[in-house]
Amino acid sequence: MTVHGERALVPAVTKAEAAKTLSDFARTNNKANRAYDATLISSIETGSRGAIDEAGLKAHHAASPGGNPTYTPIKLTDAHYLIPQQRGWPKWFVADVHSSQTPNSRWLLAFQRGSASDSWKASYLGVAPESALPKLARDKDGYVEPVPVTGSDLLVQPALLGSDYADYLQRGAKGSDVFAAGDATSGERATRAKDSRSADSVTLYADQPASPGAFLPFALRTKGGGALVFFSTRHTAKTAYRTGVTPPVDQFVTALMTGTAKHAVTLDQVSEQLVTVPAKADGGKVRFLSRLVGLVAAKGE
Repeated sequence: MTVHGERALVPAVTKAEAAKTLSDFARTNNKANRAYDATLISSIETGSRGAIDEAGLKAHHAASPGGNPTYTPIKLTDAHYLIPQQRGWPKWFVADVHSSQTPNSRWLLAFQRGSASDSWKASYLGVAPESALPKLARDKDGYVEPVPVTGSDLLVQPALLGSDYADYLQRGAKGSDVFAAGDATSGERATRAKDSRSADSVTLYADQPASPGAFLPFALRTKGGGALVFFSTRHTAKTAYRTGVTPPVDQFVTALMTGTAKHAVTLDQVSEQLVTVPAKADGGKVRFLSRLVGLVAAKGE
């Protein structure tokens, strides 16, 4: 009997296939980082994770074409696979692992694919202490419960988290009042306020949700009735310098830059977030567990 993944409610992946996906990811990730090979990393990553790592490897390769001979390979151990039952595509699952790079935290790697013929690619990474991670709801067979990105009972629909976060960064609680105070929220706005002006420059910030497709959010139901959500955003910072001041640009920014930095530099970043979202009826706020940001492009003027 053939089971059609586009119609039937089926596990997104088998545990054996999830384990192989993680093993292949670690092996290829180490090869790519040792060689600073952006093309190789694109074979195992997509979405915000892929955008950040591809740009980072491109920049490092420009600075060190021979790669990184002193690179220490990552080791991913103690893997737990968070597998939802799903109908239709894309399908996704999360690997909760211990990484040698962050011994005091867990890595939550979200993998996705768009069809049965596609390969699994990591689209999100969240890094958080195990004690901070919520317990997830599971069915009688041990599968985790996916939450729809729209039409859920959450305080914020996962599909709207990106736009709400962008509005918050621009206008604070006047833009969105759903976020708890913390480094990624009130702390980020305070840092921007401090850095927006100096004796030599003025910086303007712009924020927006990431487009759908490879940047789709993923949400898993927690035991408390809320959700654990991965989502992506884009951020731009344009810094204009006073006459006579040459914009300071390092070699990694230069590698990703178009134009010439004569009086202004625009930095484009992608950010991947891991948050907990309460059910609307429960009150509470959206809380950030992880936020990883990477430069993906630059423009000089």
